[in-house]
Amino acid sequence: MKFASIALIAAAMISAAPLVQAERLKDLASIAGVRQNQLSGYGIVVGLDGTGDQTSQTPFTVQSIQAMLQQKGVNLPPGTQLQLKNVAAVMVTTSLPAFAQPGQTIDITVSSIGNAKSLRGGTLLMTPLHGADGQVYAMAQGNVLVGGVGAQSGGAQVQVNHLSVGKVSSGATVERAVASNLGADNQIRLELNQTDFSTAARVVEAINDQFGAGIATALDGRVIRVRTPSSSDQRVAFIGQLESIDIARAKDAAKVIMNARTGSVVMNQAVMLDNCAISHGNLTVTVGADTNVSQPPAGSRGATAITQTNSVDVKKDPGRVLMIKGGASLAEVVKAMNAIGTTPQDLLAILQALKAAGSLRAELEII
Repeated sequence: MKFASIALIAAAMISAAPLVQAERLKDLASIAGVRQNQLSGYGIVVGLDGTGDQTSQTPFTVQSIQAMLQQKGVNLPPGTQLQLKNVAAVMVTTSLPAFAQPGQTIDITVSSIGNAKSLRGGTLLMTPLHGADGQVYAMAQGNVLVGGVGAQSGGAQVQVNHLSVGKVSSGATVERAVASNLGADNQIRLELNQTDFSTAARVVEAINDQFGAGIATALDGRVIRVRTPSSSDQRVAFIGQLESIDIARAKDAAKVIMNARTGSVVMNQAVMLDNCAISHGNLTVTVGADTNVSQPPAGSRGATAITQTNSVDVKKDPGRVLMIKGGASLAEVVKAMNAIGTTPQDLLAILQALKAAGSLRAELEII
């Protein structure tokens, strides 16, 4: 009976212990050199139903058509004025995935750079896509798919979604691979998504516990050097196991994000307050003008007069002073703010004042 009671107490203690939240290393860090590369190119979309660029306002569209026709062996007479309605100049953008090889296809986004009304039903002509170094890494071509729809008749117009941007699934073919030095000198570097010395120490400890001492070494609070096998197949298997390691998540730093344009405020659960007093009151000033018309009696020689009466109204809601005890959590902070009737814009000013007074235990970031 005594042993049964001890077992029940132990089970209760285990169930009451807080669960340690863990995340995969793959979600916390990335491998240096394994990244996407942005590509872009200038192209022409043809086959539009009269919704292309107005050539009088977009001369570069006409120049592009003339240059393309010359490349195809079509020479236009000097002074020819092209009136194009089914052509639009566009920018083609995409991202080249890591380890992409020639012959693979990737999706592209086609965006109008002129005054085309719609790219719906158009076809993108062959467009080279360049990287930051100026080299061509892919060639794009295909039918543009636009998610929106629009119609107009007379002075009425109806449009759903955006018509000047479309996508082409598998619209670009990779022509050049990006050189990769993954595993050079039999090592890789892990780069944490956020600089955190405690997380870096936890990652090094977890890797060395699973693969052996000395495999991982922290260079700073963000970069971790990991020794890898020499052969490529063993290295790939090793990195796959490495990404699946569970890392005990450290407690997040207290942070408050404020959007000054929308008035939105987001706080995490680590936000705390020291002893402070908050006073809040609303002051509303309304200035208006009433127009009065004075009409003279019938038969009199008087004239109709228009006068204005200005009015100023000042309304002040009764303010309240709220005392918040030190160590207040996020829930208590929000409850206290709601108790004094703060709006999101008011909350921005209050949080800034609390930070300036040293009562807000959190990093304040305004976006």
